[in-house]
Amino acid sequence: MANLAVQKNTLYVGGLAEEVNEAILHAAFIPFGDIKDVKTPLDQATQKHRSFGFVTFLEKEDAIQAMDNMDGAELYGRVLTVNYALPERIKGGEQGWAAQPIWADADTWFERQQQEEEMQRLQAENRAAMQAAEELHRKKMAEDREGEKEEDSEMKDDPMARAEAEVLKQNNSS
Repeated sequence: MANLAVQKNTLYVGGLAEEVNEAILHAAFIPFGDIKDVKTPLDQATQKHRSFGFVTFLEKEDAIQAMDNMDGAELYGRVLTVNYALPERIKGGEQGWAAQPIWADADTWFERQQQEEEMQRLQAENRAAMQAAEELHRKKMAEDREGEKEEDSEMKDDPMARAEAEVLKQNNSS
C-alpha cells in the first residue's frame, strides 16, 4: 500500500450520508477552489453510492485546504473523513493489483521486448566496433614494430649509416 503514489489533488471523502450525491459533494467542496471532477462510485447491486466519493481539484493547494477544513466536518449529520486519494486499483496486471486493466500489460510487455531486442542489437554493434578498434590498434602496433625493425636492418645494409652510428657512440662515450 505504501508504494502506491498519492494523488495530491484528488481527495477521498468517506462517511457520506445516503442523501449526498455528486452535486451536493461538489457544493460542499467548491468554496476551497476550482473542482475538476467529483465521483461517488456506485454499488452495482443497489445503484447507490458506497458512502464515499472522490473530489479532484485543479490545484493541489486547494485540495490541501479542503482536506484541512473538511476532515472531521459534518455533512448531512455524518462526520466526514477526508484524505489524499490513492490510485484506483483494478485486479490484474503484473503486480497483482494495478492501476490499469490486465490487458494493458500486453502492450508494455511488447514494448519491453522491443527495447530488449534493440538493446541487444546495440550491444552487439558496440562489441563489433570495439573488436574492430582493437584489431586496428594491434595492426598499427605491429606496423610500428616492423618499422623499427626495418630501420635497424637499413642501418646494417648501409655502410655510411653504420659509420655515423659508430662516430655518435664514440662522441657520446668520450
